[in-house]
Amino acid sequence: MAGHIADTDGRVPDPLLGELVAWAEQQLPRLIDDVCAATRDRIDLYRDESIVPGAELRASVAVNLQFILDGLAERRTDAGIGTGPRTAPDLSAPAETGRRRAHQRAPLPEVLRCYRIACAMLWDLFVEHARRVARPDFLDALLAASSTLWRLSDEHALALTEAYRSATAELLVAQQRRRSALMEALFTGRLVPESGSWEVGRLLGLPLDTKLTVAAAETAGLAEESLVGVERMLGGLGIVSAWHLTPALQAGVIALRDEQRDEVLGVLRAAAASRTGVSPAYESLADTPRALHLARAALADIPVGKAGVREFSTSPLSALIAYDPDEGRRLAKEVLGPVLALPQEDRVALLQTLRAYVDQAGSAESAARVLHCHPNTVRYRLNRVRELTGRSLSDPRSLAELVTATDAVRMDTDG
Repeated sequence: MAGHIADTDGRVPDPLLGELVAWAEQQLPRLIDDVCAATRDRIDLYRDESIVPGAELRASVAVNLQFILDGLAERRTDAGIGTGPRTAPDLSAPAETGRRRAHQRAPLPEVLRCYRIACAMLWDLFVEHARRVARPDFLDALLAASSTLWRLSDEHALALTEAYRSATAELLVAQQRRRSALMEALFTGRLVPESGSWEVGRLLGLPLDTKLTVAAAETAGLAEESLVGVERMLGGLGIVSAWHLTPALQAGVIALRDEQRDEVLGVLRAAAASRTGVSPAYESLADTPRALHLARAALADIPVGKAGVREFSTSPLSALIAYDPDEGRRLAKEVLGPVLALPQEDRVALLQTLRAYVDQAGSAESAARVLHCHPNTVRYRLNRVRELTGRSLSDPRSLAELVTATDAVRMDTDG
């Protein structure tokens, strides 16, 4: 019967479909040009040839169209029935395109849209030709082969997608490894000579016109983050940070303006599942190793097993002692030796009183409110400190020594 070109076992006769494919291959150069033009017109990505060069787009479209035509030439229906055993299609080209587009940072939906445009324009070309020659058997041949055409297109797109996602995962792992290496270099101070802290900061995306602070938190388990989601939470406030994870510590450099410090502390307190220390603000990335040391000192000021966030003192004297704990212990013994020799209850009372007095700007009344005692009790204890140490709180040098020694005792005890 006229118009019936598929036999009972579903096979499409060779000559008819072969004639269509041969005609399409003659039109291929013009079709490739048309597909490239339509792609650039409809998809912004391809208008900027700095991402995907025009020659590369044309080569990719040509491979895609040729793949479909080669598949149609095998005369198979969607059920896989044909004149011979089906051979596995060569999908190396779309896989390479997928990998290439991933490295070019081209969005996957846009890449797949290009393939859909090519397939749709090939189909339109077939239909237009069949109508123009006024041969119904051509239309019947196309209908019989349509499922094969779309299956081939899907296979091509699937191969591209899998390669794209695999390459993206590899790039992400490589990026994470590089960030980890850069953070380690920043925290240890071991920077590559030709690079330096400025270049490391740029690669990490840290702005160089703001102040910086370091947060350090004990891990919840072996190499298990205790500040879960902290980078995303800070990012939601427009605050940039970069983080590094070791088996025992999660540490990050946070870029912030002075008015953002309270916001940063709020995020850290909301996220902290373990002891977390925060360094004072600093300006140069080259000072990051020192800031990490101070953040860890603040962390050690929190009782073991208790989750919380503590800032390190902004006092340069405290920083000096934290950076040289051995000298701090020597100073504490020399200045506070008689106090440290007292029974624990007396020793703790005197040290707490001295610390509260200093923290409250030398006000016995304010210190008494903090300690929940009478101001005269504060004065009595301070007088005992003077008698035991031979250092007067009214003498600037003696006061500086007492304050520094008290900080040294606290750090040594908590650490």
